[in-house]
Amino acid sequence: MNKLILGRYLPGDSWVHRLDARTKFILSMVFIFVIFMANNVFGYLFAAAFVGLSIYMTGLGIKVFFDGLKPLAMLMFITTLLQLFFMNTGTVLFHWWIFTITTDGVINSVVVFVRFMLIIMFTTILTLTTPPLEVADAMESLMKPLRKIGVPVSELALMVSIALRFVPTLMDEAESIMNAQRARGVAFNEGGLIKRAKSYIPLLIPLFVNAIKRAIELGDAMEARGYRDGEHRTKFRVLQFTKIDGVAFVAFLIFTIGLYATRFI
Repeated sequence: MNKLILGRYLPGDSWVHRLDARTKFILSMVFIFVIFMANNVFGYLFAAAFVGLSIYMTGLGIKVFFDGLKPLAMLMFITTLLQLFFMNTGTVLFHWWIFTITTDGVINSVVVFVRFMLIIMFTTILTLTTPPLEVADAMESLMKPLRKIGVPVSELALMVSIALRFVPTLMDEAESIMNAQRARGVAFNEGGLIKRAKSYIPLLIPLFVNAIKRAIELGDAMEARGYRDGEHRTKFRVLQFTKIDGVAFVAFLIFTIGLYATRFI
């Protein structure tokens, strides 16, 4: 549980760390759509190479990103199984009761798994190399036009910032509570699936109480410091696009064109 990397910022001085937060946010969102252009092995190998190169340029090491996939392994496994057993087109390889495995099901499950993994690893670069406050500032800057239609942009950015900041904290607290309960004889990894699920129920009450307490303390601290919404605040760190952001956009454009070209191989 403590290996969940969503919201964790790992300081560094790499080329990726120095990119503007808006650049990383835009490229992360666009990548989610661009990856669907891949339709063969060459396309996914090309995308994997691009993601691998991006991770290498963070200077954090590939192991950090693979460790971050472990907490999401069950979700990826279930999604893959749904594609495997409930897609009925293609040649039937196996059939039992309501479960059918076909050639199209196997191919589609592999494709979904690879897409899922690449998307998670690439978008994780954003949170690992960008402080939560800069992520919130980037969202606020990009959503600024929505203020004209009454969208509370500053409040939304603040909520995202707080969520990114406290998700790792809550995970660490859950790990501490689990260790305390293990010391009292609670076994979280013994018995069947239902028994294991029930063993996690005692975690919810202290975790929920701690989360509410932390939210109240945060609210009091913000009020004591005279917090006001973003429209009336100056910023200590001003986001600025630089030459390396232009290079990043050009590199991503080349990747997009190359990925599209693999469709015709």
